[in-house]
Amino acid sequence: MRKIYSVFGIILALFIDGYTYALCVNTWKANIRTGPGTNYENTWEVYKYMPLLKVGISLSGEWYAVKDVDGDVNWIHKRLVTSRYRCAVVKTEEVNVRTGPGTSYSKCFFSPAKKYYSFRVLKRKGIWVKVRDDLNNTGWIYRNYLWIQ
Repeated sequence: MRKIYSVFGIILALFIDGYTYALCVNTWKANIRTGPGTNYENTWEVYKYMPLLKVGISLSGEWYAVKDVDGDVNWIHKRLVTSRYRCAVVKTEEVNVRTGPGTSYSKCFFSPAKKYYSFRVLKRKGIWVKVRDDLNNTGWIYRNYLWIQ
């Protein structure tokens, strides 16, 4: 029965909100849930800078329906996300993080970054993206290996 309410809530939220926009997790850790409330099951634990795409809002206005890198739609509380900056997540099994924008630059000490590792986007240079993780490590990643919101 809860699943039916969750699906209905997403459909209703899509009609109410009518637009999508990018969000980033702004806390060290956040729970993604099956429905708009703490009484719903956790589907995923995400970390700072995880990008999400807002696709709806709960009737209370406190919860956002969000789409993740895998295309799944779930819910997160609005205080756990921000739209003030852009974020990215590794969408392949792993990717090299470079000291500069190109393969001629050496790999960073924290390279490679594994799938679902998230970053704040600092800037772009052509097909390369300069990123920073939650430990303030910076580097460059080829754009096609990231899901950016």
